[in-house]
Amino acid sequence: MTILGPILSLVFIVVVAKLLINKFYPHAVLLISGLLMMGVALVLGSSLPDLVKSTGLGGFDLFKLIKESFSSINAGVGLMIMSIGGFVAYTHKIGASNALVHLAMKPLHVLRSHPNLTAVFVIPIGQVLFICIPSAAGLSLLLMASIFPILLSLGVSRLSAASVITACTAFCVGPASAITASAASYAEMEAINYFIEEQLILVAPLNITLMVVYFFTNRYFDKKGAVEVKNSEFTKEVKVEVPMHYAIIPVLPLILLIVFSDLFSFFPHPIVLDTTTAMIISLFVAILFELIRVKKIKEVMQSLKVFWDGMGDIFKSVVTLIIAADIFAKGLISLGFVDGLVDLSIGAGFGFVGITIVLAVMIYLSSIMMGSGNAAFFAFGPLVPKIARDLGVSSASVLLPMNLAASMGRTVSPVSGIIIATAEIAGVSPIEIVKRNLIPLSAGLIVLLIAHFL
Repeated sequence: MTILGPILSLVFIVVVAKLLINKFYPHAVLLISGLLMMGVALVLGSSLPDLVKSTGLGGFDLFKLIKESFSSINAGVGLMIMSIGGFVAYTHKIGASNALVHLAMKPLHVLRSHPNLTAVFVIPIGQVLFICIPSAAGLSLLLMASIFPILLSLGVSRLSAASVITACTAFCVGPASAITASAASYAEMEAINYFIEEQLILVAPLNITLMVVYFFTNRYFDKKGAVEVKNSEFTKEVKVEVPMHYAIIPVLPLILLIVFSDLFSFFPHPIVLDTTTAMIISLFVAILFELIRVKKIKEVMQSLKVFWDGMGDIFKSVVTLIIAADIFAKGLISLGFVDGLVDLSIGAGFGFVGITIVLAVMIYLSSIMMGSGNAAFFAFGPLVPKIARDLGVSSASVLLPMNLAASMGRTVSPVSGIIIATAEIAGVSPIEIVKRNLIPLSAGLIVLLIAHFL
């Protein structure tokens, strides 16, 4: 079992990767492969991960693990992510997201005489927006509807504009991000603490790296001129139909989490908010804004349905993926993949630094192949606490590069929904966007790993 288990787990990983590349439903692939691995582990005489209460029969315990995974994840990180999804959907419905983007992009007009410089300044502004609007697809499409026409009018090429807009979602950071929420739970930290103490330190140099490399990369490709550009019907800026003070609504959860966190002592008695509570408070503030603006109680109450629908959409897409990935991770653990990986890395002299680099690069490549940063991270993230304990380091120190590498890989994937949708709206080829993203994001991955271990 010592050698056979890890070998079999590698076979499962290869098969799963092939299925995901071929567009098989990831939730089913991860769930079924996880159950199969645990079934094989039972046959080989290995034990399953601990249950709160066993059924008394190994075959039934496989399915009891799914039940307990549903219970634990839905009660914790799942509820948090669903509340985020509902709030994001509601802010989009009432136009608050549009107002925030419109306001944030105003400074770009100052750089109208320098098109390439204007384009790269979208990246840090977009990253700030991504922290407040943690939907990669939603923010990309919102930027395509608002800033893309502005960039074109300032003389930025279609491909340069599309590439920097996709780059705005290259780093999944902030307490409202699904990957952050998941990583923080694995690290046993509050999401806001993980964001401020771990993520922020790396985001600044990574954004600078992307800005510099994108500037030269896009300028090179624009001068080269060997790109295929299609006609696009997208020609004018979307209007903001709500008061500009609505821009505060998407930012409000972040403000509440920072002000009322245990990182600061603004009040004589400690007041600490969790992410879910901050989202719910912000939702009711948004409802109050709508009551004042619309003055139709029935209509505003009806709009709350958008919040529940948003929660449901996130449950069926993200939370269920986390549960399936949790079962997949338990299968790998049952077959001894983690123990084998740690033993192999230590035997090769890798240690903490080496194994963390291996995991980060593995997730980066997996994200490129799958077109999903969530699927890649959720598949391997649950393995980290055990790896960290075996190496004698904190889980956060291993998780952070994996967290960022997952979203960076998605930005370089030609099968990513964000790349495909952005290319379609811009009227350009997805492959051409990927070509422009590959150099900056690969440079970003190198800087990430260097900065993390300095």
